[in-house]
Amino acid sequence: MPDDVLDRLERSEPDTVPETGLTTVRDPSDIGDAGTADRAGLEDGDEIGGTSHTAPGNIAKSSAVMALGTVVSRATGFVRTVLIAAAIGTQLLGDAYQTAGMVPYMVYDLLIGGLLSSVFVPFLVKRRKRDADGGERTEQRLFTLMLAALLAITVLSVLLAEWFIRIYAGGFEGAQFEVSVILARYLVLQIFFIGASGIASAMLNARNRFGAPMWAPVLNNLVIIAVCGWFLSLTAADPAPEDLLAEPGMLMLLGLGTALGQVVQAVVLLWALAAAGFRWRPRLDLRGAGLGEATGAATWMMLYIVVAQAGALVSTNVATRAGAAAAGLGFETGSGIAAYKFASMLFQLPYAIIAVSVITALLPRMSAHVAAGRKDQVRSDFSRGFRLSSVLIVPISVAMFVFAVPFCVMIYAQGSTSTADAQAIGRILMVFVVMLVPFTLFQLQMRVFYALGDTRTPALVAIPSELVHAVTAVALLFLLPPQDVVVWLPVPYGLYYIVGSVIMWWLLHRRLNGLDGRRTARALSRLFLASLPSALFGWAMIHAFSGLPGDVWPTLASVAAGGVGGGVLFVLTSRILNVTEVTSMLDMIATRLRRR
Repeated sequence: MPDDVLDRLERSEPDTVPETGLTTVRDPSDIGDAGTADRAGLEDGDEIGGTSHTAPGNIAKSSAVMALGTVVSRATGFVRTVLIAAAIGTQLLGDAYQTAGMVPYMVYDLLIGGLLSSVFVPFLVKRRKRDADGGERTEQRLFTLMLAALLAITVLSVLLAEWFIRIYAGGFEGAQFEVSVILARYLVLQIFFIGASGIASAMLNARNRFGAPMWAPVLNNLVIIAVCGWFLSLTAADPAPEDLLAEPGMLMLLGLGTALGQVVQAVVLLWALAAAGFRWRPRLDLRGAGLGEATGAATWMMLYIVVAQAGALVSTNVATRAGAAAAGLGFETGSGIAAYKFASMLFQLPYAIIAVSVITALLPRMSAHVAAGRKDQVRSDFSRGFRLSSVLIVPISVAMFVFAVPFCVMIYAQGSTSTADAQAIGRILMVFVVMLVPFTLFQLQMRVFYALGDTRTPALVAIPSELVHAVTAVALLFLLPPQDVVVWLPVPYGLYYIVGSVIMWWLLHRRLNGLDGRRTARALSRLFLASLPSALFGWAMIHAFSGLPGDVWPTLASVAAGGVGGGVLFVLTSRILNVTEVTSMLDMIATRLRRR
């Protein structure tokens, strides 16, 4: 949904944005299917890279490199997020840093990122395939145009940093506002390097070079991990904005250190692009290049991006205003955007690990079925994909609900983030995970529209969905005490997906002559029923091990015992309830293991 743009600042890698399916550049700790170009803009038969003769061995090698890079990126991104929480906490300073960090990604996505991913990347792929020079002149023009635009936008953003904070964090005042503005001035310098990373990754993918786009974000993460460790070694626990205003060098370390990670990522990708044979020769002779035609095709996607930014604006303002108001009332537990984002990062992990793999496999299959006029197969693929994702998404979401608070205490209650702060993150996560199934359904339905070559419908569906989100999010400010607003902010977030899924289900039901709804509903209900014994067992394990010393050992023991025992209970209960999706998956795994 649109305020998923909030999640952008957890990462800076080429990735598929959860709510749009666009290839963009995001902060390295965030979630998605990295390094993939969305095929919605490609014509039938087009291949990424302009060729279709890649040897199976090369494909397997590239897949292995990408898979390993994804795992390492996720792991280092997770460590990075934990260290950021330890360094800046979830209170006034944490909210100031998180808000400032969102600005460069929002500006980039709104002005360049969406256009680059939804229009220019597919356009570039086609020109590489069809032009006599392999698309070289088009690449030179696009590269030159993007770098010039990025430089201008970056300079302008530095000048307008204060107004960005006023727009996105109307509740900030005093030292918190000043710190956020200073950090924003440092962090918007990333815009140029975010864009350079994006265009370099796209051009590398067009050359079937996938290693660097997958591994460069790891370097970004490592740089920021080092910066956070350095910051922790120099500051007392839980520094206030006033403390950093008195130490400008610490603000510079936090701001420029974070930006340095993106600089390193961009440099590595540009070096890899040069190693792949690209030599930049500046060209601005755009007449006859076809870029105008390509830009004209972006209308509906740009509408979607504008709606996304509106959603981000609403969510950020609600969270930052609530956090500032709670702090003003004397509440010492973080109740703003920082706590919300730390919970959001954990919420999206199951989708990134499970559903994204299914989506990546399904989109080209469904596109091929559409080209062959087999809408019945599109319907079948969608139903199978959603049910297959749900086999793991449902029990994991139930487990996350049960273990949310102790798990967040175990990983986040360090440094500037107190146990109470970590418990607050866990409560937000509990509300988030209730929305995981509608979130996944929404993503899969969007891919069906993309397979049908339709970007208009998702853009129009976003408008009523965002209206529901915006109204309910703003209403929280008036209906709840400020310290409770961010706990329930995932509800408007989820309503976006629920409303959007209902509308898209109705539309797809008409276009595909049904969506296998009864079978899907039956599978979901049985999966949730099969998860209940596991949930009760996990709850029992939390209480059984609560007597162990410290915060870490009780959680580790309860998660380990609850995970193993709960998994066994889930499988047994699924067999009793005849959940065929589970038994089929287990049989498939067993068959493959026997073959090995």
